[in-house]
Amino acid sequence: MVKIAPSLLSCDFTKLQEEVKKLEASGVDYLHYDVMDGQFVPNISFGLPILAQLRQITSLPIDSHLMIADPEVFVSQFADAGSDIITVHLEATPHIHRVLQMIRQKGKKAGVAVNPGTNVTLLEPVLSDVDLVLVMTVNPGFGGQSCIEGMVDKISYLDDYRRAHGLTYEIEVDGGINEETAALCRARGADVFVAGSYFFKHDDYNVPAQKLRGE
Repeated sequence: MVKIAPSLLSCDFTKLQEEVKKLEASGVDYLHYDVMDGQFVPNISFGLPILAQLRQITSLPIDSHLMIADPEVFVSQFADAGSDIITVHLEATPHIHRVLQMIRQKGKKAGVAVNPGTNVTLLEPVLSDVDLVLVMTVNPGFGGQSCIEGMVDKISYLDDYRRAHGLTYEIEVDGGINEETAALCRARGADVFVAGSYFFKHDDYNVPAQKLRGE
């Protein structure tokens, strides 16, 4: 079953609670919460206070994507503020295994993300320690970019690897996701789709949710 994780970066923040209720009603699976620090990526988004308020208004799992340098400094705070899944970038820390352990010690699901320019095989040492692998199909930092379709080969590799090793991590894809690119990624084994501008341009959120699932 394909899961949908709308990126709140593209929602109307003047109506956050209303937006969340519409998302709940559309049957989405996760809320994707993009955190940018202006250092690891060239943009700044939002952080802990909004996450804590978001946690108060929804029971949907919050999938926090930390596009920040030295994520080990903030893992505990994001766990305590209400994240259910915490995803950190392989490229953001020299201690990726330690960070993933920290996430799980807080009772949260651990995710690892990989940028377009990073060889996916570098994830092998930690694939048995994660619940989710996030394949970036754009360079992180900005919404509204087009999918780098060559990245779908990473999805195939990750799907083959988990089958060969009996692993159960979800494969999430983020960047330029729409009904066409989602179809390409589904065919390669992707499980979770993050969609921002494509999702929120619809008035009825049931429509993009169904299209991304291929229904």
